Amino acid sequence: MNYSLDVIQFLIFIVTLTVGAVLIGNVVGKIYNGENNLPVRLLGKLENLIYRFLRVDATRQMNWKEYAASLFIFNILGIFVVLILQLMQQYLPFNPQSLSGVEFWLALNTAVSFVTNTNWQSYGGETTMSYFTQMFALAVQNFLSAATGIAVLVALIRALKERQGKTIGNFWNDITKAVLYILMPLSILFAVVLMSQGVVQSFGSYSQATTLEGAQQTIPLGPAASQIAIKQLGTNGGGFFNTNSAFPFENPTPLSNFLEVLAILLLPAAMVFAFGRITGAKKHAWVIYGVMLTVFSLGVIFSYLGEIQHNPVFNGATMLEGKEVRFGVFQSVLWTVATSCASNGSVNSMISSASPIGGTIAMLNIQLGEIVFGGVGSGLYGMFLFILLTVFIAGLMVGRTPEYFGKKVDAYEIKWTILGVLLPSVLILVFTAIGVMLPAGLSNMLHTGPHGLSEVLYAYSSAAGNNGSAFAGLNANNMFFNATLALVMFMGRFGVIIPVLAISGSLVKKNISPQTAGSFRTDTLLFGVLLFGIVIIVGALTFFPALSLSGILEHFLMNSNSTF
Repeated sequence: MNYSLDVIQFLIFIVTLTVGAVLIGNVVGKIYNGENNLPVRLLGKLENLIYRFLRVDATRQMNWKEYAASLFIFNILGIFVVLILQLMQQYLPFNPQSLSGVEFWLALNTAVSFVTNTNWQSYGGETTMSYFTQMFALAVQNFLSAATGIAVLVALIRALKERQGKTIGNFWNDITKAVLYILMPLSILFAVVLMSQGVVQSFGSYSQATTLEGAQQTIPLGPAASQIAIKQLGTNGGGFFNTNSAFPFENPTPLSNFLEVLAILLLPAAMVFAFGRITGAKKHAWVIYGVMLTVFSLGVIFSYLGEIQHNPVFNGATMLEGKEVRFGVFQSVLWTVATSCASNGSVNSMISSASPIGGTIAMLNIQLGEIVFGGVGSGLYGMFLFILLTVFIAGLMVGRTPEYFGKKVDAYEIKWTILGVLLPSVLILVFTAIGVMLPAGLSNMLHTGPHGLSEVLYAYSSAAGNNGSAFAGLNANNMFFNATLALVMFMGRFGVIIPVLAISGSLVKKNISPQTAGSFRTDTLLFGVLLFGIVIIVGALTFFPALSLSGILEHFLMNSNSTF
């Protein structure tokens, strides 16, 4: 293997990601700062037309409870609409394969999945969902769920910036701007680029082909490029086809592979710099980005080493099973780490076939809370919970009242912070325990031993973290897993959003104290090191016992020539 070439690929990826994130982040910051910018000049009249059509007063400011209520009702309606469209799809147009309505529990799971930006899929897209359902149910929620994450983040940033206010903005204004000025233009541009690479975009029926052996093969088609663009940019991840981005019609060339994995992290990283632009705390934004990039890079390095290390099972050979051999082992590793660091969940290789270390790192990335870049908006507002913990602990260490952006961090904010950090962890561990105790869970595991535990642990980690990727092997398309995973996805999403909005509502009311010599600066290397430590200690150690019984144990057993 050419290891130096893999290093060069990684460096190119990091540089491209950073440059793109800075440029897009500045534009996003201008949009929400009300500064003059090109997207608003071009589409400003359309934005006003949308408000008039929906009869929404986008200028009315909301307190955090009104903001949360609007967000919650909007998302509940989204679940209902997506559910109905799936159940009724046999009566709807754009269904050339005459696919029947989706079974209720699968439809419910899918509706919750796409509305919560999880995109967990217990089905094969080309055999279950019509073109109409893919476009008007799933792709629409790819936009709206990503926009919801941006809206919550902007509300939090607004609360940090305002001095003794009462409101945190208008939900309808924030979500419309996210779709109209950010997600839609980038998705159209990206879809055109993907089509130029050969990604299919068609309304025709599936094609029949004859293989070299003379067998008949069905070639699925559909309006895939448009959905793939937003699924990556919006950190949704739901594949148009069953094998996701391992399928050539979804990811045909090395360039499409590079751009798709880049798109996974581009907007989450850009939101960090948008935060710096809006608040004026650009150095602090770079510190946050540095921590995220460090954790991401460590994940890539250790996962890569896990794939190329000597092991007795494969007699020392590189682990190629389940990898995307068109692009090489490193691109499979890079994609897996990126998709698990972001709440994306798309794959170009099978995570279950990764080395035990690689699979464990992917699972740990999700269990950290999807804060290492994370989802669009949701990654950064999740990271803010860890930032508040860092500020609080640092304040206790020096005997000073904790402050963030000059606003005192009191018991009220810390209680909500602890809830937002611990709830996803509790959901993962409790439901995994239930899954491996009940016959309904055990009977649907493909493997036994630590690998079987990883299947269930990864599934509930993916659901609670709103990631959507699967360890594979687990048969999740049954009433037990469809129902429990839907519940975990719902609670994992709104169990973090509500605390973040409650914290925003409290912080916006506080005065901004001037910095003094004793103030704890958040734009220094020291703060970055402390934040990194809190992320690892609070996030990783919570799951160390469970990981020890799954991926870590499997690693040692593999080196003893034992597999499951």
